[in-house]
Amino acid sequence: MSNPITIARSEEGSKGRYEARVEGRNGVGELTFSRMSPTKIIADHTAVDDSLRGTGVGKALVERLIADARSEGFTIVPLCPFVRSQYQRHPEWSDVMET
Repeated sequence: MSNPITIARSEEGSKGRYEARVEGRNGVGELTFSRMSPTKIIADHTAVDDSLRGTGVGKALVERLIADARSEGFTIVPLCPFVRSQYQRHPEWSDVMET
């Protein structure tokens, strides 16, 4: 069984960040975004430390972003190549993604 992933979100002004940690592991994963308006953000960058590759952290970050978009009523412009590639694999996210 894999270790749990914990994700925290922070925002300051128009910039925001999701930070993921895996219990028992060093390193972090992050997904950064810019708020264009109260109802639209740009997902601009995803990075995962090498020590966490293969743990599902990157996908978990995008899934948290999708969940927040649905619960808070904003849409996402997937500028980040990783977010865009995940969206291509999950067309069911089209309700919150703008292409």
